[in-house]
Amino acid sequence: MTQSPFRSRLIALLFLSPLILLTALFFYWPVAEAIRWSFFLEQPFGGGSTFVGLANFRRVLSDPEFWKSLKLTGIFMVTASVPAVLVPLVLAMAADRGLRTSRIARNVLVWPKGVAGASIGVIFGFIFNPFVGILTPLNQLWPGIWSPGTDGVDAFITLIVANLWNGIPFNFVILLAGLQALPDTYSKAAALDGAGPWRQALDIRLPLLAPQLFFVLVLEFTESIINAFGLIDTMTRGGPGGATTLLVYKIYADGFKGYDLSGASTQTVLLMILVLLIAAAQFLLMERRVKYER
Repeated sequence: MTQSPFRSRLIALLFLSPLILLTALFFYWPVAEAIRWSFFLEQPFGGGSTFVGLANFRRVLSDPEFWKSLKLTGIFMVTASVPAVLVPLVLAMAADRGLRTSRIARNVLVWPKGVAGASIGVIFGFIFNPFVGILTPLNQLWPGIWSPGTDGVDAFITLIVANLWNGIPFNFVILLAGLQALPDTYSKAAALDGAGPWRQALDIRLPLLAPQLFFVLVLEFTESIINAFGLIDTMTRGGPGGATTLLVYKIYADGFKGYDLSGASTQTVLLMILVLLIAAAQFLLMERRVKYER
């Protein structure tokens, strides 16, 4: 057994106390308050609260706008998360094979991680602007073919592309590290048997990379819901016509613009339950197929 470097548990607790305090103050306390507010009717300007039980949940669950935003959240979760894992996987495999300029690509692909989500939204809002962006020539040939300001599908596509660009760095680093940790003996043995690069990737590298793939999939599916807020707030503001109003942005709009604190808190609780269910489903359905080395 590995012995603790601390002679007393009290010393270890003192070192951990700042982290514990920050976690309790900025995570567990807000979560507890959101759960409490979901059972109360909170006044927007501190006028007291009234216990209403499950009335807030009945009101939210009977709201068509809630179900619309929940549906959009599910669509975004799938359409944005899957490419944000597949593209870094392809890039990581290319970099691991030592292709030309792969060393430069390893550094360049990590740079987007240093850009804030709100800044990414501003940049991509400019890039996909129908009048001055990269798709302006299309609008000149076919007027109105690209208009994220008025077309909900176009606006949704811009969010997906921005989320993909934002998710590449972290997933690329994790997958590349997993590939470089794989032993070369399997690939060399497969090459001697006549297996080409594609066969080696499908039959050897991907199965051995299952733990890292499972890790990034769980994180991407759960975090895409939350990370979308910065992109929505700077690119679409939930429009056009609510086409990009995901649940996380609806919570913000109801709470900070509509001053419906109880409704926003109730939707926050439902969103937390959704994230927990998604993570639990991924663990139940996928982890059993993941083999870890011992």
